[in-house]
Amino acid sequence: MSIAKISEISAMSNVSFDDAIQQGIARANKTLRNVKSVWIKEQHVRVENEKISEYQVNMAITFIIDD
Repeated sequence: MSIAKISEISAMSNVSFDDAIQQGIARANKTLRNVKSVWIKEQHVRVENEKISEYQVNMAITFIIDD
């Protein structure tokens, strides 16, 4: 039987939501093992000078705990 845990993180990008998600997953994989899924809970943008300056995603990352 496997036991999973969820960790919530925020990631930001100047490029896109997809890039923010990829950066968040890459960072999570540096400290978490056995990452199995990601749930994007929220998406936000920051606006400066009438243009999007930053994309932010808040995500829940599910990983399996080692025995």
